[in-house]
Amino acid sequence: MLNIVWLLLLSSGIIIAAINGNIEVVTEAALGAAQSAVKVCFDLIGVMALWLGIMKIAEQGGLIKSLAKLVRPIMIRFFPSVPSEHPAMGAIILNISANMLGLGNAATPMGMKAMQELQVLNNNSEEASEAMCTFLALNTSCITLIPATIIGVRLSFGTANPTEIVGPCIFATGMAMTIAMSLDYWFRKKSRWGVKK
Repeated sequence: MLNIVWLLLLSSGIIIAAINGNIEVVTEAALGAAQSAVKVCFDLIGVMALWLGIMKIAEQGGLIKSLAKLVRPIMIRFFPSVPSEHPAMGAIILNISANMLGLGNAATPMGMKAMQELQVLNNNSEEASEAMCTFLALNTSCITLIPATIIGVRLSFGTANPTEIVGPCIFATGMAMTIAMSLDYWFRKKSRWGVKK
């Protein structure tokens, strides 16, 4: 579906540029965007290396374990069907901890591991379990305390104060997580027809 949307957007842009006699604008925009994308990626390499290094130091220093211990009681309540010592719970906690630190790239492998372990608990069913749905909602809306990637992008574009996004980001992601987890809880307590299980 997304491919169709992109195709329609690109096609309509090219057609409108051709009708207005500005087809060269499309080529210039495509080449300029490609050049900008490569520049941003190279700028992000340094920022991500810095934050991943800090993450590794935090892991070696015990900060990640401390954060995981802090988050564990909450995760056990969010995932009542997952045993507290199961590998899925460990992967979920590490994923959420990395997301809270704004390290989405570092969180992705743990998120995939968590889903694999949750699928094992789901007896390899083709239908997602409640725990899988809850994890998806939490992972996509997790509160971000240090938006490292966003700070890196703002820095690469020469923003005067790249860290001014921290406060609004904490507020926005906090609200998103609250709404997502409230809806998840509501849907878990209700069946498809609005009758309590």
